Amino acid sequence: MSDLDVQVPTAFDPFADANAEDSGAGAKEYVHIRVQQRNGRKSLTTVQGLKKEFSYNKILKDLKKEFCCNGTVVQDPELGQVIQLQGDQRKNVSTFLVQ
Repeated sequence: MSDLDVQVPTAFDPFADANAEDSGAGAKEYVHIRVQQRNGRKSLTTVQGLKKEFSYNKILKDLKKEFCCNGTVVQDPELGQVIQLQGDQRKNVSTFLVQ
């Protein structure tokens, strides 16, 4: 019985390559553009996930001028700085950021 090779099954982690530090899967940083419904027809567009090297106030100034709407930069404890714009500006903001 001492000559038998016993193979013990090991735990398989399917997400091991995704959790690796040097993998390209988690390297992408996304910019989230969302709309929040307020009272009745009022809505609010939030932009988060921009790189910290950008000046949020300058981006906000250009967005407000381009889309003729009001907005502000809010400091969130979990999400960091978030840009808020009045109205549903999702398409406008996405094309503006891509350009």
